[in-house]
Amino acid sequence: MPRTKEQFEAMRLATKNKIHSAAIKLFAKKGLAATGVQDIAESAGISTGLLYRHYKTKDDLFNELISYATLGLEHIVKRFDNDLPPNEVIKEFSLEILNDFKKDDEFANFLMIMNQAISADNPSHQVQQLKKQSEAMMKQTVILIKKGQKLGQFKNGDATEMA
Repeated sequence: MPRTKEQFEAMRLATKNKIHSAAIKLFAKKGLAATGVQDIAESAGISTGLLYRHYKTKDDLFNELISYATLGLEHIVKRFDNDLPPNEVIKEFSLEILNDFKKDDEFANFLMIMNQAISADNPSHQVQQLKKQSEAMMKQTVILIKKGQKLGQFKNGDATEMA
């Protein structure tokens, strides 16, 4: 019996997830330059050809991961811009990060990749967007801290340093 569109899509997504997990681990451990396409394919348990079906280059894969990170930062900025008490927003966000760290090493590795990307020379468009969104998150965090200070929820001090 032939596979349905949904089955093909599920297989494609599962393969991309394996590629992403392998790439995140290797990019964090070895860096972008020292990680080869063959390394990623082997770690993902797929052929190099299958990896190339999903990504034309290693940089395309890296940039997709960076775009994913940028999207995550955009969501955080939106979450921080609300009418909830600032101490509750910070608490919820902090607990979420702690849970991500407890789950596995992928979150920590992903943060390492983001840091590598931000400090890269000649950043791609995706990395430039990540930097922009990272700055937006920092600004929104400062606003949240200042709001919390006014409400007596956080100690007084330089909100930028605290962020």
